[in-house]
Amino acid sequence: MINFKNKKILITGASGGIGNDLVKKFIELGGNVLGTGTNSDKLDSLKKKYPTIKVKKFDISEHSRIEEFIENVNLELGGLDVVINNAGKNIDNLSLRLKDEEWKKVIDINLTSTFLLSKYSIKKMIKNKFGRIVNITSVVGHTGNIGQTNYAASKAGIVGMSKSLAIEYAKKNITINCVSPGFIVSDMTMNIAEKVKLYLTSRIPMGKLGSGEDVSNCVAFLASDQAAYITGETIHVNGGMYMSWQNTLIIY
Repeated sequence: MINFKNKKILITGASGGIGNDLVKKFIELGGNVLGTGTNSDKLDSLKKKYPTIKVKKFDISEHSRIEEFIENVNLELGGLDVVINNAGKNIDNLSLRLKDEEWKKVIDINLTSTFLLSKYSIKKMIKNKFGRIVNITSVVGHTGNIGQTNYAASKAGIVGMSKSLAIEYAKKNITINCVSPGFIVSDMTMNIAEKVKLYLTSRIPMGKLGSGEDVSNCVAFLASDQAAYITGETIHVNGGMYMSWQNTLIIY
């Protein structure tokens, strides 16, 4: 059975849909969890829901502060064993309409921030001779998607970056893997027109949307001792969507 007792765990984007499920999963499995986000009210709600969690408001786009942030997280948790890079952003537009700053902002937050969070976490993990990093990507990083050139590029970049980091630090007992969700139930997806939702589910072999728990189960496995010999891999959580979709893909 997976158990994270005495493990110090950082989860970014903890107050979002998938982030909430990640927090729930790792706390249920005994982890000492610190969750971050940018919305104070949501972080307060998270603290009320899970009294044992530590929360810290932090904007991962502030690259110059990430090293200090990881240092503070390490001190507050008393170490750093597991990092789940879940925070991200999308600004969608057709490529010819996409502004330079919209391209840069998504790449900076999704890819550069994930790299820097991983880099400074690895420094701590090397000292402990143990570490697990799981980066949340997206199916569109593998398939591409209309109106998401910036988002798809950032998520594809995370996959390549994670493979390289995995090779560099494999002998240090540090694993770096990715989980790539497909179409997951969230507050946002619940607002999609029923006709669009039916079309999307018809293109998924399992015929249904995924849940945040489907994602968190996979992340927990990769962060556990059961996955100690797995590194540089991406596990797809999409009900078979990635292997079957050949045409236009719409993700919200």
